[in-house]
Amino acid sequence: MRLVMTLLVRDEEDILAANLEFHRAAGVDHVIATDNLSEDATPDILEAYAQQGWLTWRRETDDDYSQHRWVTRMAREAAAEHGADWVINNDADEFWMPASGPGDLTTVLAQVPPEVGGLKVPRVEFLTGNDGPEPFYDRLTVRLADSIKPDGGRLPPKVLHRADPNVEVVQGNHGASGPAIGPIADTDQLQILHAPHRTYRQLANKIEKGGRAYANNQELPQRLGRRWRELYERYQAGTLEDWYREQILTEEEVAEGLEDGRFVVDHRLRDFFHAQATVSAPGDDGAGGAGRWRRLLRR
Repeated sequence: MRLVMTLLVRDEEDILAANLEFHRAAGVDHVIATDNLSEDATPDILEAYAQQGWLTWRRETDDDYSQHRWVTRMAREAAAEHGADWVINNDADEFWMPASGPGDLTTVLAQVPPEVGGLKVPRVEFLTGNDGPEPFYDRLTVRLADSIKPDGGRLPPKVLHRADPNVEVVQGNHGASGPAIGPIADTDQLQILHAPHRTYRQLANKIEKGGRAYANNQELPQRLGRRWRELYERYQAGTLEDWYREQILTEEEVAEGLEDGRFVVDHRLRDFFHAQATVSAPGDDGAGGAGRWRRLLRR
């Protein structure tokens, strides 16, 4: 079985190499990446992995966040040019794993009935953590117990699918369809850990650029990217940092959520990366930036 992952990135130097290393260990055979106007070390990271032959990437210079077009292109390439059997369409802040914890994704996919064309994989989200010099996996260790967000909304699942050279992937990677793809089934055998709010600086950069790109897009309906659009309005109004700080819960609030079952402690990412000597190497810059990815590539 050949598993290919697509990845759309923009200014992800703090988490990109960790994401790639995690999914390489999880059985991903090749990555197809699209970089959209990154201004940090993201292209250098992609090129370093490309030099290893494990990743293929391109630049996309349109600033309108046409995610569904770019991901569809990559997913089709996975089928037509890279011999994929299964395709994960991923974001840099999402970590796919068996529900029991980090491990080989292909062992789960091998058990999927042949008539099933894809799986809806639930996401669970880490709570916003305090900014700090430590890598994200040391700071983000408490998450929602399920896909229900604190405001009562549901975090929608992501879909991975059997390879199809004519696949269509919807905006947000929440669905996929194609002539060779059968019905999409729910699963409790896989899980995605989502780490969207790692530092205020990271979030502000993401919302400034992503929100502007959504505003530039005249094709997508306003209901798509709703959270991005809302936070972009806060950014423009100068209140985004206030909103971010409000998401950081006190120790008492976290303890209350743990007690009533809304939150759980989850050390799976932390433990995985601590087990990788190259990730926790002495002298790392601690911010997950250039020093971290250079060490990650010394395998």
